[in-house]
Amino acid sequence: MDDLSKSQMFVIHGVAAVGSVAFASALTYPLDTMKVLTQVASSSGKQLNAAELLLRILTLSGHSGLFSGYGSLALGRILGLGARFGVYEIITAFYKDGLEDNYVSASDALLAGMAAGAVEALINSPFELIKLREQVSSASYIPNSTFALEKGAQPPLISRLLSGCYPDKRSLNQYVGLISTLSTKNTNVTSALLEYPWMMTGSGKPPSVCNVRRPSDIISLEGWGALWRGLRSGIARDSVFGGVFFSGWQFLHQAMLDWKAVGMDPPPRFIS
Repeated sequence: MDDLSKSQMFVIHGVAAVGSVAFASALTYPLDTMKVLTQVASSSGKQLNAAELLLRILTLSGHSGLFSGYGSLALGRILGLGARFGVYEIITAFYKDGLEDNYVSASDALLAGMAAGAVEALINSPFELIKLREQVSSASYIPNSTFALEKGAQPPLISRLLSGCYPDKRSLNQYVGLISTLSTKNTNVTSALLEYPWMMTGSGKPPSVCNVRRPSDIISLEGWGALWRGLRSGIARDSVFGGVFFSGWQFLHQAMLDWKAVGMDPPPRFIS
């Protein structure tokens, strides 16, 4: 019966945590969207204010544009927070193993929190990338593709392009003719150009991040490593945050217990 109640409590706590994270993220997400767009839309000439950004989002994407990428953020936070507290509890369980008191020092909490933060950054990084690109797309005008499908194009060639973009064999042949006159170590110029899918469309320019926001498009054009771009900075940020968060909580918790025990003789033994 005790085991059953513990399992039920675990499920209840899990559902409550997921619901609270989803609700809090939805409540504050429009503010996050405005913050991100203010950061990426600023230029040396003019900085867009909140009213101009809001009008642009509502004009291009409607009210749903304020919540573009919310699903990625919510899922990333749920998995990230679960990993943070799960890793912390597992590591501190080793610290407390064999000790008479169920106590974790602030220094131990610092190390465990840093490890938990690193794992959280590793899990949350792909979701942050997708969220950011969805937010930028909500305030960006994306014209329809005008590229025509060349007759006889092979399916593997099309699979390397974004949806709505098709290979233009005439433009590709022109690129090959221009580059073939240059001295190069690569004898197969056509194969080299096919490594850059946007060259096949005739545009000659890499696609905007507004067009490369789905996980499948990111992986196809940029590779799996793009999902963890900037991971080092993310690990440094979340490791410091996790270490300070858990060690600070442990220090303040113990300080409050010691303060309440002032004047007691003999001093009580606290089981943290």
